[in-house]
Amino acid sequence: MTQQLFRGTLLVLVALASTTLGCTRWIDVVPSATPQQESVTSSIPNHERVPFVMEGFRMIQNGAPQNPSAEIERRILNTVQETRLFSTFVPLGGPVPSLGEKVVAARITFNETIDPHSGAAALKGLVIGASMFLLSPVIELDYGYAAQANLELERWDGQVKRYEARSAGTAHYNVFGATPIMIGELKGQVAEACLTDLMDQLVRDTAFYVASSSPLPDLSIHAATVKVRKPLRLPTPPSVAPVSTTPAP
Repeated sequence: MTQQLFRGTLLVLVALASTTLGCTRWIDVVPSATPQQESVTSSIPNHERVPFVMEGFRMIQNGAPQNPSAEIERRILNTVQETRLFSTFVPLGGPVPSLGEKVVAARITFNETIDPHSGAAALKGLVIGASMFLLSPVIELDYGYAAQANLELERWDGQVKRYEARSAGTAHYNVFGATPIMIGELKGQVAEACLTDLMDQLVRDTAFYVASSSPLPDLSIHAATVKVRKPLRLPTPPSVAPVSTTPAP
């Protein structure tokens, strides 16, 4: 009788712990270190907007090069498109504009840092195991994620501007609470904060990218610059298009 009572009590406690897991997870995103400034909104005539051409895209994860992610590239292009600063967007490997056309070439590096805090998780896991899972609702585990975006834009006349933004966040959860959905939410929020900061910097240089800001270079002499890649450093628009750091309504 005593043994049955003990088993019944244990099952109730385990069930209670399991139902608590679904509610005990949250995400903290660290604000950008870039000083916050007022949003910039201006208007550019359509004939002043030039194409945005993705010329290079690199991905780094915990210091190791990765294959380019089509999802990240699409997210970056969508974020740039929402500024309405450029006329068209050519993805990596897309059709190259004709020679002599004013375009802005983009080279992007997206650096991810993932820290699942595995050491602390293992130690806490031992404690939870020793307590027969009864402490799982009150023991917190963490999953850290940081993103850094470096954007290099080269104007048709060869002038270059560089931008950098970084954001980080941590997902807090209990045992078995680190679901793929939670990790995806963390990465999405961090990437959004990082790219929003990057676009805010870009829009402040609107005057640099309009077609009338510089004439086309002399094409009578054709030359190509060869260089070694530098190490990584950690619906139809109206006749006048608004430029802002937030999506157009």
